Amino acid sequence: MDSYEGFAMLEWWANPSTCLARFGMCVAVRVTGDAWTCDATLEPALSAEDRESLDFLMALDPLFTLSFDSDSMLPVNVAEADDGRLTLTAYQREPADPAGTRQLP
Repeated sequence: MDSYEGFAMLEWWANPSTCLARFGMCVAVRVTGDAWTCDATLEPALSAEDRESLDFLMALDPLFTLSFDSDSMLPVNVAEADDGRLTLTAYQREPADPAGTRQLP
């Protein structure tokens, strides 16, 4: 697979059993060699309150879970690009992550 374009859910999990937020998005994933890039647009557009929640969660910890229709999930880091779209990158766990860090489902 060299690319994927479709719908996914961006989720922020406080722990393996508590999802605090879920946002729908259209994603465009492109694979080059061993690396991939992903641009995302929120669909539908968020209300002011939901946008504030997303901004707060990204500032708190940019680690989200990207969930697809096939029940597959992928941990991603999320950042906002200058044009308002979101950029998702593969999450790389650091060996020195403290024991109290969040755990994904």
